[in-house]
Amino acid sequence: MFTGIITDIGKVSRVEMRGDMRARISCGYDMAGVDLGASIACDGICLTVVEKGADWFDVDISAETISKTNIGANGWAPGRRLNLERALRVGDELGGHIVSGHVDGVAVIEAMRDEGGSTRITLRAPGGLARFIAPKGSVALNGTSLTVNEVQGDRFGVNVIPHTQAATTWGGARPGDQVNLEIDTLARYVARLAEAG
Repeated sequence: MFTGIITDIGKVSRVEMRGDMRARISCGYDMAGVDLGASIACDGICLTVVEKGADWFDVDISAETISKTNIGANGWAPGRRLNLERALRVGDELGGHIVSGHVDGVAVIEAMRDEGGSTRITLRAPGGLARFIAPKGSVALNGTSLTVNEVQGDRFGVNVIPHTQAATTWGGARPGDQVNLEIDTLARYVARLAEAG
């Protein structure tokens, strides 16, 4: 489990295809404190550390994960920057919302505009997921916990404050970018209960 509060920006340094995809991600974490088998959310995707060095870790990414995330759309070429978050530990502050690291689909940035000191971003949700997104609810976008401002059909808006732009990859976001979307787990259960009657 994660919180959607990004704690580092990593960089893809190597990608290999060996049945599954193996990616090496350089980071600022003290890898001596990260066990093999630990989970790290990489752009919102919960991935397992399978090898590590002083300032890097390797992950294996299945074809299923590639097909359901922006890896399939954008690829992970060397140099790509990624939002990173280590798994939540008992006693950690829950500053965002409960995030599983299981991406539901890929949203597309349709528009961006400055609004005060923040940036207002409008995104289009993939089919079937928009009904789980509610104003003032939470979503995880590329692993970042964000509050939904408004929803109109399959489009929804969020504001990204300057701190978030500086501490994550959101400072480099552009219209047309495809981003990993994880809907709020509570919204999923509420919708399921409503369907059950």
